[in-house]
Amino acid sequence: MKLERRHLLALGTLAGAGVVLPNALQESAEAATGTGPASRAAHDHRAASSITAAAPDSPFTVPMPIPPVLNPVSSKGGTDYYELPIRTVAVGVLPGRKTSVLSYGNDFFGPTIRARSGRPAVVTFRNGLTEHANVHLHGAHVEAADDGHPMDVIEPGAARSYRYPNQQRGATLWYHDHVHHLEAEHVYRGLRGFYLIDDPAERQLNLPHGQYDVPIMLTEAKFAEDGTLVFDPANPFDRPTLLANGRPQPYLRVRAGKYRFRILNGSTHRVFTLSLDGAQMQQIASDGGLLPAPVPVTTLKVSPAERAEVVVDFSAHPVGTQLVLSDTTGPVLRFDVVRTGTDKSFLPPQLRPLPPVGDATVERDFELGITPPGEPVAFRINGRTFDHDRVDIQIKRGTTEIWRITNLDTALGIPHNFHLHLAQFRVLDRDGRPPAAGEAGVKDTVLIEPGSTVRIQATFRDYVGRYLFHCHFLEHSGLGMMAQMEIVP
Repeated sequence: MKLERRHLLALGTLAGAGVVLPNALQESAEAATGTGPASRAAHDHRAASSITAAAPDSPFTVPMPIPPVLNPVSSKGGTDYYELPIRTVAVGVLPGRKTSVLSYGNDFFGPTIRARSGRPAVVTFRNGLTEHANVHLHGAHVEAADDGHPMDVIEPGAARSYRYPNQQRGATLWYHDHVHHLEAEHVYRGLRGFYLIDDPAERQLNLPHGQYDVPIMLTEAKFAEDGTLVFDPANPFDRPTLLANGRPQPYLRVRAGKYRFRILNGSTHRVFTLSLDGAQMQQIASDGGLLPAPVPVTTLKVSPAERAEVVVDFSAHPVGTQLVLSDTTGPVLRFDVVRTGTDKSFLPPQLRPLPPVGDATVERDFELGITPPGEPVAFRINGRTFDHDRVDIQIKRGTTEIWRITNLDTALGIPHNFHLHLAQFRVLDRDGRPPAAGEAGVKDTVLIEPGSTVRIQATFRDYVGRYLFHCHFLEHSGLGMMAQMEIVP
């Protein structure tokens, strides 16, 4: 399967609709591993070419599942211990059909791990697949050995324990596969789940909690008529079914009161631009946790791996009201107001001050772009594709740096985003202008439109070793848009 540049040019206009363009990931994946994905992809392509993609029979006919909270298998010495399998399971994603997916557990998403700020957790994953897997806790501040480096894999039949110190403020994180060349397919097929760090300081704010604190993972997919999940690396824009917590256009019954929705874009390539039938939402958090104050929004843009938390107050809507959360490409989720009830939660005018930032002593420039005409198609950072044997930059532990990141792909109109491992960052400006209030908090992933430049500032504390920075359009990182930094004493 060969990707030609003229295909990118022809499809460039789709980027503005939140769609990234096709890549030839599978050839490199098969060459790198020689394992299961090749035969699986061949089956997918036969299914996709022989029958039309399935869509929901009608929208809003299935309830949205809430990911179950994983209980520790033990707690001792101030540490919580968890265990999760990595395996293939059959799930009823589409009504009346079974779909084979990859799972950290039992569904098209993993269970939610609710950790506590300041209390370590150890999670042991056992790989029941016939191919390599691993786990990256996205947004976490961890030792290099626990970061889920793409070349640091769990062999089939083996297990691996990751230690998460949780020495960071409350935030919505997520865990997902990060095996190089397979990350896009593995995440697309279901290796993803929420990891929430609960901060006791947040309880004092009396935000909606318990059953009124709801994680929502947004993804998209293509299904064959028999329910087969189709992974077509040449056409990642052709994934017409929008999913909320692994179900197509579901509904969620709510009371007439306030809810905290933790929205994660868990897709590999789609940018979601969300609205709620014109109703106002209050954004209270981004990737790294609470903002300084609520930000009223009527639209919310989240690129792959970004998180945005909003509070929606349904008390202004009578019982029987139905509000639809929609992307620009179609409806995603319907909220049905079905009852009244006492609401003791509160949305304060001030949330949490931003952490202090140090004085930057180093400034760096990074350019994201596709290879020029005449060269094999690959995605690059500063003109180079990923090489796990090469250290691209060295950073002295404890220093603060400013990075200037530019998206060069203006001719093709390809968006990218930028994810930094180990350290959360602050967005300083976009093309010289201050960031919007919703992304002025602490982040680990930022969208960069074609021709745009974003400056970020980060401090690299505590740990040494090799970590990554890359585009989180995972088809792009799989084709080389990834680099390696080494934190040195």
